Amino acid sequence: MRIDFIITELFVGGAEKCLTEVALSLHRQGDAIRVFSIGSLPTGNQRQLVSKMEDAGIVVESAECDSLRNVISGFQFLKHRLQENRPDLVQTFLHHANILGVQAAKSAGVMKCIAAIRVAESHRLRNHLERLSLRRVDHTLCVSQAVERFAQNVLRCKPDKTSVIPNGVDLTQFHDKTPREWESIGWPADSEVILFLGRLNPQKGIDLLEKQVDRLVPVGTKRKLLLIGDGPLRAEVEQWVKRVGEDRVQCLPWQPEVASWIQACNLMILPSRFEGMPNVLLEAMATGKPVVCSLVEGSEELLDSTNTLQGFKPGSSSEMADRVCHLMDHPELGQQLGFENRKRISKNHSMPSVMDQYRDFYRSILT
Repeated sequence: MRIDFIITELFVGGAEKCLTEVALSLHRQGDAIRVFSIGSLPTGNQRQLVSKMEDAGIVVESAECDSLRNVISGFQFLKHRLQENRPDLVQTFLHHANILGVQAAKSAGVMKCIAAIRVAESHRLRNHLERLSLRRVDHTLCVSQAVERFAQNVLRCKPDKTSVIPNGVDLTQFHDKTPREWESIGWPADSEVILFLGRLNPQKGIDLLEKQVDRLVPVGTKRKLLLIGDGPLRAEVEQWVKRVGEDRVQCLPWQPEVASWIQACNLMILPSRFEGMPNVLLEAMATGKPVVCSLVEGSEELLDSTNTLQGFKPGSSSEMADRVCHLMDHPELGQQLGFENRKRISKNHSMPSVMDQYRDFYRSILT
């Protein structure tokens, strides 16, 4: 198969990791793969996904479209590249790619075009634009059943033109990883750490952590809260950390390797307001950690029967704190839930099985 992928950008994130794994898996099996980023390619540590594909021999190019004034040139670049070596199929990832990438593919005469919906974000203008674009695709892939319902009900995708392929995780990457030592960031070795990993923006519910910090990490206890990530709220979060005190809360910048941090923590927390199927939750569960997360899209499906112990109503900071305190006060229960989490992820979300689903799906579309 000759498949071109178009994505909004290639900084390290859930959708970007998924695209990279799919592209590499198909490439290893002999399919002809190219990857196009609408935005400029990242540099430094954030370039790791691009380097991973390039090192494998996959062509990765950018339309250098980083603002609205570059939309026309970005569209022309994509159209030209698709026309000069027309693929059998184009798969787009994320909102901007689902709009610009789909229009470029159709203008270039690509016969089959698939879009991917990764989050259920309710935004009137974004939803309207994406809805118009999705009318032109052959099929829409959704990352969870909840996102599929969003695609059908809000974006008005036809039920027979939507399917679900969940996120996968490389279990070997998160098994038996050497844990970080808390002394490396100035905390006692026996600290009991609640870990947040993710982008520092309003979607992720950082404000809920701020509201409940005195319950999550009471003064004079071993409990600590560690946030790892970057984003538009970083300066605000750093000021909050200073007020609370770094002996209780710390905020580290984005880390190129997170498995050792997850392995070291007692519990992972994710209070998002909306998601699709959060990779960081998959990674924590694959490591065998208990989690506390809002029951938003994807998360509810991942937790399944443990929703009442590990999940809380989106936006409810008090319910979130209740779940965290109960698990931190009962470590044996946390260990049991962590074991069940890993077993569930191993059964339903191993990377090889998810990659097989993608390849089988593309074959069915091209048959």
